[in-house]
Amino acid sequence: MNTPKSDWPSSLDDNELEELDQYLRAHVGEGDLLLDGVHGLLSALAVGPTQVLPDEWLPEVLHEPFADEAEGNRVLALLAKLNDSISAELDVDAYEPILGEIDTEAGPVLSAAGWCEGFSRGIDLRAGLWEKRLADDPQLMELLGPVMALAVDEGILNAEAEFEKLSDEEYDECLTQVPGVLNAVNQYWNAHPVTEAEIEAAVKTISTEEDHTQPPRQRSGHWVH
Repeated sequence: MNTPKSDWPSSLDDNELEELDQYLRAHVGEGDLLLDGVHGLLSALAVGPTQVLPDEWLPEVLHEPFADEAEGNRVLALLAKLNDSISAELDVDAYEPILGEIDTEAGPVLSAAGWCEGFSRGIDLRAGLWEKRLADDPQLMELLGPVMALAVDEGILNAEAEFEKLSDEEYDECLTQVPGVLNAVNQYWNAHPVTEAEIEAAVKTISTEEDHTQPPRQRSGHWVH
């Protein structure tokens, strides 16, 4: 069923996206997420196993003090609107991933590298729950197939086996499947919610890692601009 335009979610308009993009670019450090990465991060949280509150994900996005209260209020409002729009867009089949651009000899082309990096960091915020379920239930791994193919192709995830680079057609096909993947993963967690045992196991894993102060996992993917 088609949803009337008047009922579509209140997403950021082009000017707001540009404003948030410019803020993030002006305050980016090595390894920090830009707009496409932030969208990927929030997308993973929107369809993940448990709620992740802003206090937990904002440190993944903001790394410097605001210049003043007005700037802080504006940036936080834009991030909140971006976050709220994702689930609403998925509900009415209006979701599209925000992609970056890279320069090639043939001219600029869209790249999912930043979005995939953000998505993987969103998964990391609930790593224990994701990893346990991915290991136990091949259905979830299968649902994530197109996103994982893009992440491997962009070097965001290191695959155990070697894969040939995706052709342009295969890459584009994976991109078109991203909204469907997110909807399917969201439905999966709603139909198969995490158990108390899984949560307890994840908490124990986090405690153990903190006790041993292990270095953070390294990824080979990075933003190209």
